[in-house]
Amino acid sequence: MTLVDEDTEKKTVWQIVGEPEADAKKGKISITSPLARALVGKKKGAQVEVVTPGGAKAYEVMKVEWK
Repeated sequence: MTLVDEDTEKKTVWQIVGEPEADAKKGKISITSPLARALVGKKKGAQVEVVTPGGAKAYEVMKVEWK
């Protein structure tokens, strides 16, 4: 998924994977992470708010891809 941070306008690409494959430095987040759980089932254009240990973040889903 390609996301845009609504505060900074920074684009980020994340791939949702299982726990063993997760590696944030490679753009792979675990399905159990707060961000991945918020993104499951979302479509292009969706607004998503995620509560993380660093505080709440808002994103817009720009692209959804299946690999």
